Amino acid sequence: MKKYSYFCKGKSEYSLCKFLEMKSEININAKIITWAIARAGEDLHKFFEKVPNVYEWIEGSKKPTIKQLQDFSKRVHLPFGYLFFDQPPREELSIPFFRTNNDSNVSLNVSDTITLIQQRQDWLRDYLNDNDYESLPFVGKFKHSQKVSDIVADIRNVLGLNENWATEFNTWQKALEFLANKIDEIGIIIIFNSIVGNNTQRPIKVEECRGFILVDEIVPFMFVNSADAKAAQMFTMVHELAHIWTGHSAGFDFRKLQPANNSNEVLCDKVAAEFLVPESFFYHVWEKHPQIKTAALHFKVSEIVVARRALDLNKITKEEFIKFYDEYSNREIKRKNTQSSGGDFYATTKKRLNMTFAAHVNNAVKADKLLYRDAYKLTGLHGETFQKFFTKYF
Repeated sequence: MKKYSYFCKGKSEYSLCKFLEMKSEININAKIITWAIARAGEDLHKFFEKVPNVYEWIEGSKKPTIKQLQDFSKRVHLPFGYLFFDQPPREELSIPFFRTNNDSNVSLNVSDTITLIQQRQDWLRDYLNDNDYESLPFVGKFKHSQKVSDIVADIRNVLGLNENWATEFNTWQKALEFLANKIDEIGIIIIFNSIVGNNTQRPIKVEECRGFILVDEIVPFMFVNSADAKAAQMFTMVHELAHIWTGHSAGFDFRKLQPANNSNEVLCDKVAAEFLVPESFFYHVWEKHPQIKTAALHFKVSEIVVARRALDLNKITKEEFIKFYDEYSNREIKRKNTQSSGGDFYATTKKRLNMTFAAHVNNAVKADKLLYRDAYKLTGLHGETFQKFFTKYF
């Protein structure tokens, strides 16, 4: 490490900048610059064309100013202090991330989102512990079990649902909303978002991340990619519930609703399928009307979930499922393209934050147990926007 790199740990950007102001020139390792650009998913040559002064830093013909370094760190989404390491630090995800195609690479947008949600979870866990909240008894309850029927039965029991709960709703969209509320009621923080925090310039692609789950005995956090088709979101939610019951944090892309080659992923997949479309009922419905659309209307799930169940139970071939999946996805894309891209920022923020989490933040601020500065960081809302949101809903 350089002699001033200790500021990178536990010190504020302000402290580091004040220290750097005392130096006649600032030396930055070229390896750090090129690594930071690549880490952000930028093409090196195109980046130099857009920001030529960065190339001059690497050449050594010019030295960066503090302001330039601050702008650069924001542009590549890198903590400011990292610029002063001698070598690029080794960064690893704190949870396993399963890819259907076994690709181990995860984008910066996904990893930063996992880090952001972990920070919220860490704060809320401490806050709930301080307020004597008890552990959730269902977390990890089936850590050493592979019996799908037992896991499904227990999830239904904790949620207070019977096997045919979804048939009580007119549409699967209403069933989806009801299920999300039930999940929240039992102490799981469920977040719907498709960008990093509130940054619309940093999207999270569905094909890279359908969701992830951070298992915790006090407060599990569930992330669902809201850019995904509503049809697939329900399957993702129940798949993540299975992760909580089996006690394994993980992220996944779940391409074409197919699990990665991992025993727990396959187990959670089977749990989700049985929870949403019970095998015995499926056979009964399919024998009378062997059609995906008819079965979907009966179970109040999307056609894509029924197609996936038909594949599992050998009622359609994998080729037929893939063809149906692609056709369905294309229909969803066309439907989305016809919808307005606008919306109520504050209504969207309710789902990005989760109202239970927001309520705890609000209570902590009012009880002087959380500084506004820290509340801004946790929520991604600042100043007037923060005040307007919490005045509107609390």
